Amino acid sequence: MSDYKDLERYSIIGNLDTCALIGDDGSIDWFCYPRIDSPSVFAAILDSRKGGRFSVSPACKYVSMQEYISDTNVLRTTFRTESGSADLTDFMPVRSESSDGEQGHMAIFRKLECKKGTVKFNVEFSPRFNYARDRTKIIPLPSGLEASAGHRRLHLQANATFRIEEDSASAILDLSEGEEIWLVLHFSDAVHKNAGDYAIALDETIDYWAKWGNDSTADTTVFDGPWRDLVVRSALVLKLLAHEKAGAICAAPTTSLPETIGGERNWDYRYNWIRDASFTVQALYNLGHYDEARKHLRWFVDICRKYADPSKIQIMYGMNGETELTEVELNHLEGYRKSKPVRIGNGAAKQKQLDIFGELINAIYETGRYGDEIPEGELEFVMRIVDHVSKIWHMPDSGIWEVRGGPRHFVYSKLMCWVAIDRGIRIAERRKPDVPLEKWKKVREEIRTAILEKGYDKDLGSFVQSFGSKVIDAAGLMIPIMEFLPAEDARVQGTINATLNRLTTDTGLVYRYIGEDGLAGKEGAFLLCSFWLVKALALSGRTKEAEEILHKVAKHAGKTGLLSEEVDPETGRQLGNLPQAFSHIGLINSVLYLGHAKGISHTGPKPAGLKEGNP
Repeated sequence: MSDYKDLERYSIIGNLDTCALIGDDGSIDWFCYPRIDSPSVFAAILDSRKGGRFSVSPACKYVSMQEYISDTNVLRTTFRTESGSADLTDFMPVRSESSDGEQGHMAIFRKLECKKGTVKFNVEFSPRFNYARDRTKIIPLPSGLEASAGHRRLHLQANATFRIEEDSASAILDLSEGEEIWLVLHFSDAVHKNAGDYAIALDETIDYWAKWGNDSTADTTVFDGPWRDLVVRSALVLKLLAHEKAGAICAAPTTSLPETIGGERNWDYRYNWIRDASFTVQALYNLGHYDEARKHLRWFVDICRKYADPSKIQIMYGMNGETELTEVELNHLEGYRKSKPVRIGNGAAKQKQLDIFGELINAIYETGRYGDEIPEGELEFVMRIVDHVSKIWHMPDSGIWEVRGGPRHFVYSKLMCWVAIDRGIRIAERRKPDVPLEKWKKVREEIRTAILEKGYDKDLGSFVQSFGSKVIDAAGLMIPIMEFLPAEDARVQGTINATLNRLTTDTGLVYRYIGEDGLAGKEGAFLLCSFWLVKALALSGRTKEAEEILHKVAKHAGKTGLLSEEVDPETGRQLGNLPQAFSHIGLINSVLYLGHAKGISHTGPKPAGLKEGNP
């Protein structure tokens, strides 16, 4: 149990408050409670010896396979041994508004069922509270175990005999064909009484996810075909990353999974980035989950509206809107495959990233294309943001990639400032003509001129990362997607070709950029950038190239369809936090763009960049 698993061997379950990562060996190696950004209880993924796990696996040699039950977030792991086979079903019931307060639903359910022959299982229960910083105490109960550290308690309910050794417990389970046993980890004192309750909880959870998937009001013909399963899985992942009550959306449910093995690029992504949230909202709209999209849009708009001065808006917030996300290193944990440091909190929260204003306004504008009328109070907020951007667009910032090498004039940041003003003008012309439209139009043209004159390198034939640099940045692919220039423009085609030639591997993986960024070591290829490339190629009518890249990149999804932040082009292994909202958003939207480019109908608005004459 000392070795680390490849990230593509993990799957995720959750209850819209928190999530757990489960390996194909039956081990829960990451789990935080009560929220996704709370301290961990199991963190073996960050330290296989100290982190803690809840493992259920055969006691002999076996092969295993994971899959989700139909289109749900209920996970089934099938084990096959020489003596027989068994299924382990893992899920977390989702508390609906009507069931709020039913603490018995706050649990991880693990159903172990022998399907053939006999199978002996080892169970290891070793919770390590507060990122393994607090001492765990385990005591026996008539129905199982209680684990505690300070005021935190967990109850493991199981019909098994456990051996307790200090801060861990273990058991051996012998199952014959047709026999089943439930192991239920409760987060509160309330517990389900019997296996009948457990079976009902399983059925209700399956029904919940099936209903959520069917609630889409969009004609999703464009998503049918070879990409259908990955799109559905991506939607289910995005739903898990959303906090049901608050409305926040985290970038990923994990922290410090490295961008390169043994490197220092290890960050905590369990927070709500405005950028990620706005892209998620658009993806949910594209999938027809309009109510979900509206709810999440309201959350981050409400967070931002409370600031009279837009410069006070942060790039990210805690899941309950917290502003202080102090970055701390956990030096007692060795990190995934000894990749240190392990971090909690995120120092980038205080960075200046001007692109967030464009993403914010564009999300509001895009939802308006689906028929949502912008409320009057929100309209005033939009106009305030546009006016603010018109005054500060010329300032340097840290950019979308949150580099730590000092502020620069990043082209993507300027592009999104242009987007903020452009979309604000479009909204104002329809709803708010009493604003300084002519002034804003003049600033919009100034930004456009600056990007074209300082952000484009004639020798390279491409847009670059920052004014005056020679670094090709995949973020330049967003220029046609954001309708700054048409896809057929020679400068856009040059940027696409430069990305293909300089940043793209033979397997379709795209690096964000290649150059100094103030951090030591290298990183893997960034999956979102591969999907941007697919979209840019699709907009250009280069559908064959787009489809080839999408096909190659999709092969890097985990066994159950999960995508991390990056992939190591040399090994094909996933890197970075998992699952990554950005990556799943990119997959959904790239399939949408490719479908439209190929002439597949869809009832929603056309993606940005596609003109009315396009398919």
